[in-house]
Amino acid sequence: MADEVTVYDPPERCVAGSVGPPGQRTFFLQVSDGRRRTTISLEKEQVRLLGLSLVELVDEVAAIEGSVEAAARYVDTAPLDAPFEDDFRVQRLSVAWEAARGRVVVEAFDRPDVEDLLELDPTDDYPWTGRPPRAVSIVLEPARARAFAQRCTSSLEGGRPSCPFCGQPLDPTGHICPRANGYRR
Repeated sequence: MADEVTVYDPPERCVAGSVGPPGQRTFFLQVSDGRRRTTISLEKEQVRLLGLSLVELVDEVAAIEGSVEAAARYVDTAPLDAPFEDDFRVQRLSVAWEAARGRVVVEAFDRPDVEDLLELDPTDDYPWTGRPPRAVSIVLEPARARAFAQRCTSSLEGGRPSCPFCGQPLDPTGHICPRANGYRR
């Protein structure tokens, strides 16, 4: 089976966002180029790490081209495009620098790495069983990658407030705080 890889080089729009009330949000990455749009769902932690990785990469290898001022022209504060049906759920992300072109490449895959697949229980039913692997490859110039990283960070805001003692999210009913020996706060 051949891999189904959708390449956006470059995309017209690349944004991260969330849908739903705090504590029940679903996080998405949407990328489009006018003719087509791909929406993939991610975990909150994946969005956070993607944003951090992009900033770190751009700061390290593209500092000259990826200035904060240049990123300002790519800031996209518009909401995600409806409908919010994901094409696939991300199992693995990668961020790389393409030195020959001076571009950042973000790749999202619908299944774990081959080494991780070997550790899975073969009797379990996985959502990708019986179909080719799917992936999205997004090629961004450094300034645009920095703007996308800022969008990743802003998509995380607006969630539940954090406990001042342990840092875990607070539900309206409180939570069992490990720093308070299990007492509700």
